[in-house]
Amino acid sequence: MGRIRIIERTGSTNAVLLGGVGAVESEWGAVESEWRAVEGDWLVALAQHKGRGRQGREWQSLAGNFAGSTLVQLRPDDPPAPGLSLACGLALIEAVDIAAPGAQLMLKWPNDLMLGGAKLAGILLERSGDRIVAGFGVNLAVAPQIEGRATASLDGALTPKAFAPLLAASMARMLRLWRETPPATFGRAWLERAHPSGTSITVHTEAGIGVSGRFDGIEPDGALRLRQDNSAVTIVRAGDVTLA
Repeated sequence: MGRIRIIERTGSTNAVLLGGVGAVESEWGAVESEWRAVEGDWLVALAQHKGRGRQGREWQSLAGNFAGSTLVQLRPDDPPAPGLSLACGLALIEAVDIAAPGAQLMLKWPNDLMLGGAKLAGILLERSGDRIVAGFGVNLAVAPQIEGRATASLDGALTPKAFAPLLAASMARMLRLWRETPPATFGRAWLERAHPSGTSITVHTEAGIGVSGRFDGIEPDGALRLRQDNSAVTIVRAGDVTLA
């Protein structure tokens, strides 16, 4: 586990770690901060004003919620990079298990964490060369109001500063297991915490097209298998999923 840097405010923790330079705001105002992160380092912001979700959507930064990013440096012998999203999801659900024992948690492909059927957290992975930044947004205190989407929070069970080391420790462990475990075996570990096979889902592509079918598991690299009514299986590598 690397360094955990907690700052008052920034545009996007992902952007700072990817580029190494970003506007970081403290009690003295905005300053330009250059920080060359290495694998295992974390940048956590108590507030973000340019946070992003999947497909370019805005991620609301509300007081008391967690917004933080970490860096993974890809190695030549690493498993296929898309499978890293599985490691991030398992790290997140493990950390929330500790923060909120007994919570009804479920992973939703590709990068969402659900609490009782409502979205509790999301993950955004971005890549630049052999560097991948994973950004985590977790509703620790407040559930944002999003039209057409059910959201949930942990009602202040933990502060961002207290949650950061839990998530960092879980991510370090899952990253190691991702590298040491056969992809198919690692994928089965993810499936144990996800919506079950046969679940009715609709996959929305970046073009806005929705395709419905049943969840048929995942490929070793983390891609979703969508079984349609004609029994044909479509492999989906990018998109958003709505559960029936």
